[in-house]
Amino acid sequence: MIDVLVVDDDFRVAEVNSAYVSRVPGFRVRGTAHNAAQALAELERGGVDLLLLDHYLPDETGLSLMRRIRQLGHHTDVIMVTAARDMATVQAAMRYGALQYLVKPFTFPGLRVKLEAYARLRRTLESAGEAGQDQVDRIFGTLRTAAVAAPLPKGHSAPTADLIRRVLSDAARPLSAHEVAERSGLSRSTAQRYLKRLEESGRLRLTLRYGETGRPEHRYAWEAAREHER
Repeated sequence: MIDVLVVDDDFRVAEVNSAYVSRVPGFRVRGTAHNAAQALAELERGGVDLLLLDHYLPDETGLSLMRRIRQLGHHTDVIMVTAARDMATVQAAMRYGALQYLVKPFTFPGLRVKLEAYARLRRTLESAGEAGQDQVDRIFGTLRTAAVAAPLPKGHSAPTADLIRRVLSDAARPLSAHEVAERSGLSRSTAQRYLKRLEESGRLRLTLRYGETGRPEHRYAWEAAREHER
């Protein structure tokens, strides 16, 4: 099991993130902390493999805490989970050794794919022996490709999924399943099946549009497009 410490000053957000972590096989929540001092105290007790770390903490920033725990000799891995979107913070997180950076707000699938990629990375690094260049490249690429690495279920083809990706990536706005079907040449049922799977894997962003009837229409956008906007 991978033991996770969730650090967020908002008690409700910490509770939600903890619930998300608990839903991913192979992970368990070691504890929660709502400021840097509590987080450091938990780390000193030992047993924490991964830190889900918010940047905006009441006593110091997440970046400052990460720098301090490295200075103290703690090797706990860190995934930043924060609303901070400025490039200076993102760059500093990379320099201090954050393995991933997840921008709030996010969905469970968005966190799940990053945790699953982290678990794959740990398994690879724990294997014995020396690494050749090919393996080193895979190790360094594991987390960067987390959002697109999740395998499709049986009965789903990669070319069809890629066709839907191209349709959504080329669209200037989120599309309904009917619009995706029209633009891709797929049946509506096939488009809906793939859209649902891709949304569950965190690759799509789902929004609801309410019309005059009061029934919401599901609209989809490729997640990579939203990241580019940030």
